[in-house]
Formats: sequence, structure tokens, C-alpha cells
Amino acid sequence: MMEITEGSHAVAEAVRLCRPQVISAYPITPQTHIVEALAEFVANCQLDAEYITVENELSALSACIGASAAGSRTYSATTSQGLALMFEVCFNAAGMRLPIIMSIVNRAMGAPLSIWNDQQDSISLRDSGWLQFYAEDNQEATDLHLLAYKVAEDHSIQLPAFVCFDGFILSHTYEPVDMLTQEDVDKYLPKFDPTERLDAADPISFGMYATPEYYLEFRYEMDQAQKRAKDVIAKAGKEFGAMFGRDYSALIEGYCLDDAETAIVAMGSICGTIKDSIDEMRSEGKKVGLLKIRVFRPFPSEEIAKMLSHVKRVAVLDKNISLGAKGATVMEVRDALYGFSIQVKGYVLGLGGRDVRKRDIKEIVALSEKGQGDIFYGLRKELI
Repeated sequence: MMEITEGSHAVAEAVRLCRPQVISAYPITPQTHIVEALAEFVANCQLDAEYITVENELSALSACIGASAAGSRTYSATTSQGLALMFEVCFNAAGMRLPIIMSIVNRAMGAPLSIWNDQQDSISLRDSGWLQFYAEDNQEATDLHLLAYKVAEDHSIQLPAFVCFDGFILSHTYEPVDMLTQEDVDKYLPKFDPTERLDAADPISFGMYATPEYYLEFRYEMDQAQKRAKDVIAKAGKEFGAMFGRDYSALIEGYCLDDAETAIVAMGSICGTIKDSIDEMRSEGKKVGLLKIRVFRPFPSEEIAKMLSHVKRVAVLDKNISLGAKGATVMEVRDALYGFSIQVKGYVLGLGGRDVRKRDIKEIVALSEKGQGDIFYGLRKELI
């Protein structure tokens, strides 16, 4: 059923339909509306779950680890400094192979303090072992939670997952969203069936001490699970499409790429602005296309190389910065395109919520055509 609703409320409803058994989260802007709504669902008996209130985000994810290890489907949500406080626990959750799902309402990291959007928070944990999904709009943000549970809980994967969507730009925006029914979701997402769980009658341990003779193999197994996730995402995304008409089987998505000479690579809500810009540039005769990254972990290197093999140049837009190097995405795209005669330039932009307009996209394409890039785009020169 189509509803016009706030992004955070749509995500909360999607999470409710996934029937989490334990929710633990700490409110932080701009994530708060999600956990407020879930708390109301539990209090009003619309969701049969244990809602654990905690003193901070580290405790919130720690509670989810305990609940997941005991065999419960779990959920949390956070952003920015809250995610930073979870840093240690994020690595533990992945290392213990616990399929916790967490919404990341992307927000800039301090200092200086900012409550506005960029993707520095989740990108900073790209090496933690969590699957990472990025939504372009609120429909995608809603649907990806179902997909994330389906993939993370698959017995061949057993890894936690971030579902990331842009703070305020999506979380506080009202859009039409096709909300599924409980019956629909129950057909798509089976009950959680953990491969291992804590049981007093059959004791096991999670996250034990590993000597050098064993540690490397644990990391190898996590890496292999990430790589297997590509096929599991494809299968689960295709099944979602067959049932509900929206196909998420591809880790990446192309827009006007077939004959493109310049390809823009981006992820998140900025992709909508880029599509509008491309429509205008195409009307002027420019052969420009978009490659949208929906899944950042596992990184779709082979898929990117295949989709961009014919273009002359690539402009990668990063709403993050690996300080002292470049944006995280452009480094990985360059690696994916190694050996191709394709110019790849990076543009760090939109940090701390700075607006990115259609004219900015057009200017970046022009810079790319001149071979100019690997820059902070839109710097106010009078401030530096």
C-alpha cells in the first residue's frame, strides 16, 4: 500500500514487519525518530519484542550482541558519534558472526560538531566486517532492511549489516513509499534460524581468545563470507523483485551508461540529483551516465569493471574523505579499473551537509573532461 510518510517512520515500519525480537538503541540526531517509533510499537503491543533502554551506544550494540548470540533476531540504529562509540563492538559483532541489522542515518563526524549529512561515519567502518547497503531514496531504504536480514541471516554468510541512508535528506523527508503487509514480509523473510546460539544445556563460547596460530583463519573466513554475500544478495534481491516488483539483485545500478563517455560514480541520495543533471546534459548532447553503488561491502569490483569498461573517463563523487589520501570510493573504483585505459578522478564534496546542486554535477563533468580532479570540490577559498 502506497503511503506518504517520513523516511524514518517508513524504516521503523519495515523493521517492525521484520519481527525483531530484541531492539536496543540510544537516540541521536538524526536517527531518533526510528527508535522512537519502534519504542511506541513495542509499548502499544504492535511488535512483540524486548526493547532495551541503555545509557549509550556502546551498550546498545553490546546488548544486541548478547541477544543475537542467544538466538534472537536483533536490531539497532545510530549515526555519527554514536557509531564511533560502537567502534569496538562493531568489530566484535562481525568477528562473532552475529547477523545484527543496524540502520545508519548518515551524518558527519566531529570535530567540529555537525548534525548534517555526509557518509564519513559508516565509511570509517568499511573494514569492520559488516555488510554495507546504501539507499538512494526512502523506498530503497525501507526495502533494504528486509534484504539485509535475508542476506545476513543466511547460513553461508552470518555477518551483521549496515543499512545506510542520508540524514535529514532522507530520514526527515516525506516521500511516497510502498509499504508491505505483515503477510508479505513473512513470506519473504523466514524466522531467524541461528547456526549457533548460547545454550546452558549445550555450552559454547563466542569471541574467545585467538592465538597467532588461529587468528588469520578467522579473518579469512569473514572475507570469504563477504565475497559469498554477492551471490546471496543477487538471489535474495531477485526473489524480492519477483514478489514485490522491485529488483535488488544487482550490487550496482546503471543510468544512461550504455553509450556514455563520462561515467559518474556515487552512492546515496545524491544519485537522484545526478540523474536529473544527466537528463539535462543529455538534452545538450553530452554522453554522461551514472553508476550507482548500492552495496559497498562486499565491494562490487568485478561488476564495476564490467559496467564501465567502455567509458573514457570516470568521475567518482565521495561524501567522505580518507584524510591524507582521497575519498574511499575513488580508491576502490581505481583498483577495480586497474589495467583499463580509463581516466578516474575523485571529487570530495558535500561534507558536513553542504548542498550539491545540478550545476555542481555539470561542473564536475566539465572538470573531468579537462582531466582535472582528485580535489575537494566547492571549497570556499576565502576560508582557507
